[in-house]
Amino acid sequence: MSSYADRLQALRDQLKRDRLDGFVVPLTDEHMSEYVGEYAQRLAWLTGFQGSAGTAVVMPEEAAIFTDGRYTLQVREQVDGRHWHYVGVPDTKVSDWIAEHAGNGARIGYDPWLHTRQWAAEAARALAEAGAELVAVDTNPVDAVWPDRPAPSDAKLAVQPNAAAGRSSAEKRQEIADWLGAKKADAVVLSALDSIAWALNVRGGDVAHTPVALSYAIVSADGTADLYVAPDKMTDAVAQHLGNAVRVHDRIEFAPALGRFAGKRVAADPDNAVAAIFDALEAGGATVLALPDPVVLAKAIKNDAEIAGHRAASVRDGAALSRFLRWVEQTAPKGGLTELDCVDKLLEFRQATGLLKDTSFDTISATGAHGASPHYHSTPQSNAELEPGQLYLVDSGGQYEDGTTDVTRVIPIGEPTDEMKDRFTRVLKGNIALDTALFPKGTNGGQLDGFARRPLWEAGLDFAHGTGHGVGAYLSVHEGPARIAKPIYPGGGPAVPLQPGMILSNEPGYYKAGEYGIRIETLVLVIEREVAGGDTPMLGFETLTFVPIERSLILPELLTASELAWLNAYHAKVLEKIAPELDGEDHAWLEAKCAPIG
Repeated sequence: MSSYADRLQALRDQLKRDRLDGFVVPLTDEHMSEYVGEYAQRLAWLTGFQGSAGTAVVMPEEAAIFTDGRYTLQVREQVDGRHWHYVGVPDTKVSDWIAEHAGNGARIGYDPWLHTRQWAAEAARALAEAGAELVAVDTNPVDAVWPDRPAPSDAKLAVQPNAAAGRSSAEKRQEIADWLGAKKADAVVLSALDSIAWALNVRGGDVAHTPVALSYAIVSADGTADLYVAPDKMTDAVAQHLGNAVRVHDRIEFAPALGRFAGKRVAADPDNAVAAIFDALEAGGATVLALPDPVVLAKAIKNDAEIAGHRAASVRDGAALSRFLRWVEQTAPKGGLTELDCVDKLLEFRQATGLLKDTSFDTISATGAHGASPHYHSTPQSNAELEPGQLYLVDSGGQYEDGTTDVTRVIPIGEPTDEMKDRFTRVLKGNIALDTALFPKGTNGGQLDGFARRPLWEAGLDFAHGTGHGVGAYLSVHEGPARIAKPIYPGGGPAVPLQPGMILSNEPGYYKAGEYGIRIETLVLVIEREVAGGDTPMLGFETLTFVPIERSLILPELLTASELAWLNAYHAKVLEKIAPELDGEDHAWLEAKCAPIG
C-alpha cells in the first residue's frame, strides 16, 4: 500500500467487515517478546513507528498510538499526527482510553495470542463499564490487509555448548521438575523464547538481535520436555543434543496439545504466556496455575562459566568500540560523516573480532538533537551528519557465543558547551554512585534507582527511563526479572531482589529536547561485599564494561575526591584490559584517554 494513511483505512475497512468497532495492535508476538521477527511487526507496518515498545488502537473515526517517555520525540517524528493521537503511558492506560472513546455497544477486538490474560481482563472490565465489549478474534485483521507480510524466519536451531552454558539441559530440566514437584504441578508451559533457549541449551536466528527460535516448550514433572518448533529448523546436531528426553513436535501442534491436559495441574506465567494459552488449557480441562516462569530467575543468576564468558566478550567488545570511538574522533571533523556511516563502521569493527554473531539491538547512533530521543533509530530519512558543536551518542552491543554486551558512550564533535560538560559530569556522578553502591541482601533495583539520579535531581534535572535492566548470557539484551527503575516506568516490574550473579546495566542519562542527549552505560555484576565491622550480609557491583569515558566532557571540579579516584581507577582498568587488544595509533589513543585526571 502506498501510504500509512492507506494502511489505516484498509484496516478500518477490514474491521467493518469483521463487525468490529475497534482493534488493539501491540508491538509484540505470540511469546510476549520485546524484539520480534519481521512477520510480527504489525505496529511498524501500520503506523511507521520504529520504536521497540508501543501499542495502537484503531477505531472508525479515531486512532491513537501509545508510547512511554523514551519515545515522546521519536513517535512524533515517525507517526503522522494528522491521523494518530499521541498518548503517553503509563499516565494513560490503553484500556482506559479505549473505554473512554468506545461508544455504547461497541465491539473492540484483540488478538488473544498477543496479549496477556491480565490485560484482557482489565480491558474487558473497563469496556464493560462503558457499555462496550472486548472481543477475541480468531484471525488478526492486520494480517488480513498486510499483503506482503514476511513469513516467519526459517533459520536453523543451534546447540549452545555446555562449556558456554555452564550447565547441561538435563540439569536445568531437572531443576524445573523439582520446582514442579514443590508446586504439586504436572507440567509448565514455557512460551518466552529466551526461557526455552536457556532451558534446552539451544539458540536460534528467528529474531533480530536475540538468538532465539520461534518455539514453545512444555516441561513435565519427570524432567522430560516437549518442544514445538518448525521441523525444518531441526538439525541432526540439535536432535542428538536434545536426546530422547525432549520430544520434538511441529510448532502448529502446540495449540491442540494444550487441550490434552484434562485433570492435570499446569503452570503458566501470567506475564509471559498469552491469554490464548490460558484459554486453551482451561478449555481442555486443565487446572491452570498462574505462576512465574521458573526459568526467568534461574536464567538471570549467571553461573561461573557464563560470567567468565561475559568478561571475555566485554574485553573483545570494548576493544572494538574503542577503535570505533577513535575513528569517529578522527573522521567527524573532516565533515560528511553521518549517523548511518557510524553504524556501519562500528559493525565492521565488531565483525573484525571474528566472533560476532549479531548486534544485541539496533545501534543507537544519534548526533545533536537526535540524542535527546533515548531510543532513537537512524533511518535513511532521518540520517544526520555529525557537525561541530554537537554531542554524538552511541548505544550499542554485540552478541557473542560467550556473552551479550551493551554500552553507551558520548563524545563531542568539536568544542562542547559548559552546560554539556555540567550535564555529562552529573550523569557520570550518578553512574559512579550506582557502581559503588553497597546494599543489604534483599534490596531491589527500585530502591537503588535514586542513587543514579541524585546528582541530576540536585540541579533540578531527571531522565524518563529506567536506570538499569538485566542482560542475558548470549540471550536477550533486556532480561528480567530484576531492574533498576522506578516501578512507575514501563517494565519497572516487580520488586525482585538483586542476587549475586545477576548482570545489569547502569545507565543514567540526561536529554535536552532539540539539542543533545547524554547517557553513560556500563554493565555490572552483582557480587557479595564484605564490610569491615558490619553484621548484615551486603551486596555491591563489579564493573564489567571497559571503554574510556570521554575526558573532555568532564568537569573535575564537580567530582568529589572519591569520585575522581574511581574514575582514574576505572581508566587504569580499561588500559589494563583493553590496551593488549590494540596496537599502533589505537593503543596510543587509549593511553591518552585513560591518563589520570586531576
